[in-house]
Amino acid sequence: MTQAESGRSPRAGRGAARVLWGVVAWLVFLCGVAGALVSTLVLPGLPRRRRWVGRCARLPFRLARVPVGVFGLEQLPRRQCVLVANHASYVDGIILQAFLPPRFSYVIKGEMQRVPVAHFLLRRIGARFVDRFTAQAARDARELLRAADGGESLAFFPEGTFVRTAGLARFRSGAFAAAMRSGIPVVPVVIRGSRELLPAGAVLPRRAALEIDILEPLDPAACGDTRALIAAVRRRMLAVLGEPDLAVAPHPRRGS
Repeated sequence: MTQAESGRSPRAGRGAARVLWGVVAWLVFLCGVAGALVSTLVLPGLPRRRRWVGRCARLPFRLARVPVGVFGLEQLPRRQCVLVANHASYVDGIILQAFLPPRFSYVIKGEMQRVPVAHFLLRRIGARFVDRFTAQAARDARELLRAADGGESLAFFPEGTFVRTAGLARFRSGAFAAAMRSGIPVVPVVIRGSRELLPAGAVLPRRAALEIDILEPLDPAACGDTRALIAAVRRRMLAVLGEPDLAVAPHPRRGS
């Protein structure tokens, strides 16, 4: 065997191992989805469904032995709040559902309503859908304001989508306007590792460690207005995320 052939063998072995791990990860993810669907079909009551879907969401990470560190759970207020997280991968929503308390209504882009299984599952756990590009957007925004006024804790990905390049993209204002109007604290959350776990455009996940950092809440009244609140949240998230600020750089291609 030549040196070139022997040099390729370890790389080929590592590549095969990565593919095998990715396939197994998808299989255990599908098991989690199946369990979540059964839970939402048979269990009465939104709190109970959310708890069981959270357990099903944790299953793939545990079976695939994905290390997950959750830091700062004590930062979550006991009362109503608005949670905002960075968005780097398709798995971000699953990560939050799996490892955060089950009291949040997740705000999801309206396009997900065209994905039957996902739409059914998300609707059964109280997700709220927001159309970003049509006249429906104004009505959806008003409904979110009413939900915040009514005492719901909402969770947003204020970037709206994720991009191929690492960094924090520009925020949409809906989450912050709802918090400002209702006078409820905003809790920044930073997810690290999800971009490596399932990058934009990837078919198979890759082995990566995950970290969820729950940061100190911000009082909207102390910030003064929505623009100042957004700026304060961005500063806090960027300090922990360790990625560039894409709001002041050319915007790369979108990933979702």
